[in-house]
Amino acid sequence: MDLTQKRKAVFLATFTGLLNAAMANDAIRGMILKKTGKKIYELFVEINPLKRPRKVQEDKYLVTRNLLYAVDKALKNKNISPRVRKGLLKVLLGNIFLGVEFQKFGQEHGFNPPGFLTISPGAACNLHCDQCYAGNLTQSQDKLEFDLVDQIIADKTRNWGSFFTVISGGEPFMWKSQGKDILDLTEKHNDNYFLIFTNGTLIDMKRAERMANQGNVTPAISVEGFEEETDKRRGKGVYKRILQAMENLREVGVPFGISLTATKDNAELLLSDEFIDFYFNQQGTIYGWIFQYMPIGCKFTLDLLITPEQRLNMYLRERELIEKHKLFIADFWNSGSISDGCLCAGRTGGYFYIDWNGNVMPCVFTPYSTHNIKEIYSNGGNIDTVLDTPFLKAVRKWQTEYGYMQPSHQVGNEIVPCPIRDHHRRFFQIVKENQAKPVNAEAAEALEAADFVEDLCRYGEKVAKLTDPIWDREYLEPERKGLSKSERAQDKSIGKASG
Repeated sequence: MDLTQKRKAVFLATFTGLLNAAMANDAIRGMILKKTGKKIYELFVEINPLKRPRKVQEDKYLVTRNLLYAVDKALKNKNISPRVRKGLLKVLLGNIFLGVEFQKFGQEHGFNPPGFLTISPGAACNLHCDQCYAGNLTQSQDKLEFDLVDQIIADKTRNWGSFFTVISGGEPFMWKSQGKDILDLTEKHNDNYFLIFTNGTLIDMKRAERMANQGNVTPAISVEGFEEETDKRRGKGVYKRILQAMENLREVGVPFGISLTATKDNAELLLSDEFIDFYFNQQGTIYGWIFQYMPIGCKFTLDLLITPEQRLNMYLRERELIEKHKLFIADFWNSGSISDGCLCAGRTGGYFYIDWNGNVMPCVFTPYSTHNIKEIYSNGGNIDTVLDTPFLKAVRKWQTEYGYMQPSHQVGNEIVPCPIRDHHRRFFQIVKENQAKPVNAEAAEALEAADFVEDLCRYGEKVAKLTDPIWDREYLEPERKGLSKSERAQDKSIGKASG
């Protein structure tokens, strides 16, 4: 670390301490959050440096505002401990003041780096949930060794300036390698903030206290609804163990969220007033991630997909919860506008996925791969090598053509942003053209099932038909009004919302 970096580090430590003390005071924190909210609105909506559709920028502002509200509420309720608060500030401010320069990456790759990485270090799980996205492998012992995961995270932090890591599975708290576990990994990389997707059943008080002491971990606990719905899919007694885990986390002040799998059977329940009140108010949940059921895991079926009509209703209800109830909640399909569409395949600000065997995939829900990170490292490559693989580049090309960074009046419908779910016909072609291999038997079967492929294609077309008018009216039409007559005449894409 040179002298300039040392001075920055000293300033960071001092500033973090002062801000930590300020955040502990409700009145001072309220003033800070109010001013921060105004600045965020000014940056996202009024300045809008990337010239995205204004309604897109308003969506981003609302979700960011709601995160501030969620943190403020948790601090008032003493659900975030002083140690965790200080750790979070240190990581976030460290990214700003001691962050890696991106110019070299941009010059080499032609785009700015991904924002994070999702990795599943182990397949093993203590549960066996129906239709798990991980397929039938969750009872296996397949895993990556600690040294390799350590190297991957160190590389992406250094090369991308990325200080956020998502851990999935299997069950991450079952992973052990070389005498170490997942919290040994998060402790070593204390410059990163970790989001761990977990079934919650293994979060005893000892693990909760370890997370609290580190201050850089937030678990997202999977629930299917209340006790009946959760135990039906995850096993008898799981719901009560989840509530105990939440109690443990509240007691030590570790912020946590919930991860929801929406199917046609529980779509209404997960967004009901009763459900929202129980988890966000009574249990102290800070955030919620909604994953609409993807037909890719064990015993894959389209029968559990939410219907196109349900999806539209979910979108409208989610907007209400975000705009009026100020909840920090995101649907990884319906909320595509807050991320400028699909985030996968290593897009700028996005991510790609590495599973427990080292297979590199565009995203967690895309079980097709052309490269393996173990082989890439053994051949002298690194984490950046993945980004230059033809499969990932083909997906990023589709993202760009569909709307990412296109002129604001030509952006494709981001309510249906997902290539595998909403644009399966094109995704199917990309898989075939790049000879991507299925990573498990279920994925291989799905790829060859003509009826399945066609049904999923028709599903995406039906959802687009329902949501294209909303996208065109609320997101594109205001942008077209700013065009000159000659620009409107030249724009052949006007009126084409879905791309």
